[in-house]
Amino acid sequence: MSALDNRTYYDDFAGWYERERHLPYHRMLDDLEVEIVERYAAGKSAVEVGCGTGLILDRVAKFATEAHGIDLSAGMLERATRRGLTVSQASATALPLPAASVDVAYSFKVLAHIPDIAGAMREMARVVKPGGYVIAEFYNARSIRRLVKALKPPTAVSAKTHDEHVYTRYDDATAIRSYLPAGLEWVATRGIRVITPVAAVLRVPLIGAAVRWAEHKLADAPVARDHGGFLVAICRKS
Repeated sequence: MSALDNRTYYDDFAGWYERERHLPYHRMLDDLEVEIVERYAAGKSAVEVGCGTGLILDRVAKFATEAHGIDLSAGMLERATRRGLTVSQASATALPLPAASVDVAYSFKVLAHIPDIAGAMREMARVVKPGGYVIAEFYNARSIRRLVKALKPPTAVSAKTHDEHVYTRYDDATAIRSYLPAGLEWVATRGIRVITPVAAVLRVPLIGAAVRWAEHKLADAPVARDHGGFLVAICRKS
């Protein structure tokens, strides 16, 4: 099977999407992502670009005054709707929101799969109010995670599809800066999965707890920019 368009891929993925999200590795990633959104969006309005089934959005809705999710996949959104979340079906490059209408726009594990990344960043910046924030997560080209991904076999996301059937891009800090539109300044960084070699290590008693503790401690450290498997750029709109 050749690469699929994103809508088809994620519609197919929707049925399996939450099968492993309860495991320690995915819980750690979700916690580190929610923490950084809460830092900037507590008591404010937020939109999640690529909300999937709403696992992150559901948590954000508990501390944001308004939380709206956008996703391309009807299959994913069906599950988010069941959670009672406010969601819309649309592309990241054409968000169905007025300009300067939210305080924070954030996106996790989505932007790496969007070919027109500069267009997606322009749209996220457009809908954010002046002084607001865009929180954008990229796949780090310089990370252990990229090496592991290159060496391991593909991971199934459905009975007939695996993770190499979708467009995927890895970026370094220089590339990320080139995607930012005028008026959007990269002001802080969070690195996620800085030292975790493989997901299974989080399941090992004691070692897993130690790795999780270290990941939380390192997430905002300078080393995270170079080594985090997921590189989160926190950008402020002037």
